[in-house]
Amino acid sequence: MTVMALLSEARDKGEFSGAAWAYGRSAGAVARGTLGTLRWDGGPVGDDTLWDLASVTKPIVGLAVMSLVESGDVTLDDPVALHLPEYAGTDKADVTVFELLTHTSRIPGQQPLYRRCPAREDLLAALVSLPSRPDPGVEYSSQGFMILGLLAESAAGTPLDRLVRERVTAPLGMDETRFVLPEADRARAAATEECLWRGRIVQGTVHDENAEVLGGVAGHAGLFGTLDDLTRLGTALCRGGEGVVGRRTLAVMTETRVDGRALAWQGYEPRVTSGGDLLTASAYGHNGFTGTSLWVDPELDFWAVLLTNRVHPTRASNAIARIRRTFHNAAVTKALS
Repeated sequence: MTVMALLSEARDKGEFSGAAWAYGRSAGAVARGTLGTLRWDGGPVGDDTLWDLASVTKPIVGLAVMSLVESGDVTLDDPVALHLPEYAGTDKADVTVFELLTHTSRIPGQQPLYRRCPAREDLLAALVSLPSRPDPGVEYSSQGFMILGLLAESAAGTPLDRLVRERVTAPLGMDETRFVLPEADRARAAATEECLWRGRIVQGTVHDENAEVLGGVAGHAGLFGTLDDLTRLGTALCRGGEGVVGRRTLAVMTETRVDGRALAWQGYEPRVTSGGDLLTASAYGHNGFTGTSLWVDPELDFWAVLLTNRVHPTRASNAIARIRRTFHNAAVTKALS
């Protein structure tokens, strides 16, 4: 079955209203396409559709952090309190940049802080006081990446949205990728969830509730991007980080593995990760809760981008897990044939 047929079938089953996809190699895209609508009662998905990248924000912020390592502003062993004095004397003071990037910080994940923190200042204070886990190990932690984003801002002396722009998106020509969409651009964003907390279908503002309280700019979520922009990122990564970080820096970032976690990326694990069954051990990628993903396999010289709004209008279905795997299986087969 072709990629378009696979995704069309998923849409027919109601798994998302729209999708955009591309796959390619270091020379650029081999194939790409769009299908469906921005919302179930909306206009068609186009090349200019803006997708809530959700946690695909994390590796993009991670690339900005690694560029700070290159410039000498940060080291992977820097403790949080070195850059964020408000964490001095807390149980997170000695957590390192490395631990934040690999989700080994012992900072709990899956914390709906927005429910008790109506303002940014409240949520930032809750992060400081959030009790750490008693035992070491890998726990996927958006809260850790919130702190990482704050640390990067402090180290660079630059707001996070500007830092990501200057260090990652602008050098790659990812001109549509940004935090906080202007109101005029929100209508061309793919809709996400019908949110009871907000009392509306979310379209053009960040889906992640904690990121919403933080003003839409955070280390764990908040970026919107187009298919063309993510295609540029995939191609650059296949070229060893060209335009963003040095080849050696990207190798350290993606080859480091702690129980399957690389630095801001997920390492490839057959039958576990969303990259499917056919990638190599050198592959790395990341998913976004809204239905987005980016995978790169340097050994195969292959990348793939899948953008959907699988949480529209509800997050109830888990079908995206198999959709991602079948998509990547089909994409790598076609790209290498």
